[in-house]
Amino acid sequence: MKAIVVSTAGGPEVLELAEVNEPAMGAQDVLIDVAAAGVNFIDIYQRQGIYDMPLPYIPGLEGSGTIRAIGSDVTDFAPGDRVAWAGGLGSYAEQVVRHPDTLVRVPDAVTDLEAAQVMLQGLTAHYLITSVFDITPGAKALVHAAAGGVGLLLCQLISQRGGTVIGTVSSDSKEVAARAAGAAHVIRYDQDPVAESVASITQGAGVDVVYDGVGRSTFDASLASLKPRGLLALFGQSSGAVGPFDPQILNQRGSLSLTRPSLTHFVATPEELRWRASELFGALGNGTLQLALHHTYDLHDAAQAHTDLASRATSGKLILLPQ
Repeated sequence: MKAIVVSTAGGPEVLELAEVNEPAMGAQDVLIDVAAAGVNFIDIYQRQGIYDMPLPYIPGLEGSGTIRAIGSDVTDFAPGDRVAWAGGLGSYAEQVVRHPDTLVRVPDAVTDLEAAQVMLQGLTAHYLITSVFDITPGAKALVHAAAGGVGLLLCQLISQRGGTVIGTVSSDSKEVAARAAGAAHVIRYDQDPVAESVASITQGAGVDVVYDGVGRSTFDASLASLKPRGLLALFGQSSGAVGPFDPQILNQRGSLSLTRPSLTHFVATPEELRWRASELFGALGNGTLQLALHHTYDLHDAAQAHTDLASRATSGKLILLPQ
């Protein structure tokens, strides 16, 4: 089968299309023909060597497709079932092997392309607004990169729960996208200081929660935008990792809380994974959740997909199509 292989850490050029053996399947595994694979910032971090990776490896942590074969011990899935997954390497390939506990069924009302778009980013948005900070009517949230993949989903989910979204973006087109997704206020961070703008919008009160997937370049403004006892959910680092800081700053700015959550800990059981996915798929099926697809790429264009995502000029999801 064809797959993207990373043999050494580096730039997008290390993403090489290769012919590799079909992945080995055990008695408790499922073999899947990959229809769509999501491209995410964590793929870039892994490729660059920011995260220690076993070399060589096939990247890709999420996708969707159709089951080709099942192991002898698998009873809850069958060949022909449409499934999606998040977590575990190998999705930048024509086939992938997964354990059934990591899979969710894709309903008829959801396409393979939609399912791949909503796994990592959709599940992330879901745990952020339900389990990290439970958004209730009246809550005020600052969402950085509001026109990005997670950002657009957060704007929709927060506003649908009765919360008020203040989004940050860097262009006119991204401002339009964020407002269409439900952002009540949009800050052009390339033109206006974020914390001061939040203070103006909230009449000095600050926001209840900041959802920050950007990291180093937004961290200080995120803290300065919170109300006393507010929460900063730092769930990514697209601009780089946050450096060391004095925790006393949290006290000085109003007994703030800081958390660095990871999706893995919020889909720790098959039941939790499928609960979150079922709510997202249900919203897709009834039209209350809209997805923004930036572009699809053939498997051999994986390097271009990484380049485009790293440029931060994209709005919405990037997807590889292995078949």
